[in-house]
Amino acid sequence: MSPVINLSNPGRRRNEARRTIAEILRHLMLKRELDAEAKDMAAALVFNLREVAHTVQTSVAAWEKRNYYLKADRFFLEWEWVGPTSERLREVILHERWDHLPRELAQLATRFGDIRITRLTRDASAWESSHVRLVRDNLARPQGDSVERT
Repeated sequence: MSPVINLSNPGRRRNEARRTIAEILRHLMLKRELDAEAKDMAAALVFNLREVAHTVQTSVAAWEKRNYYLKADRFFLEWEWVGPTSERLREVILHERWDHLPRELAQLATRFGDIRITRLTRDASAWESSHVRLVRDNLARPQGDSVERT
């Protein structure tokens, strides 16, 4: 029997989500008005930030399982901003505080300055219907439920 190679490891998924976020930020910077597509893009940022947070948790858990506590703590501290940023952006979108969106996007853009985008590879399917999905998920989500380290 040959070994099973998992090509969807946390690092790869994190990098894909980061690339998607960087491309969405680029698309949003080109927008002149807040339309339905811009709202979908903003909501897609929330989902991709959640994916990043999930991959961080997966990596930290694996390192802690191997007793690499210092490495796990450093990695967690490097990425601890992701959960709160996702929550702030979610609140902006759900409470329709669109005047706060540019500030959140500017803070987010500084975190993704290391990603070089020479060609946009994500199309509208990366964010299509994300706003409706975020609103629907919020209705099903209990209040006070947030991403935390266990």
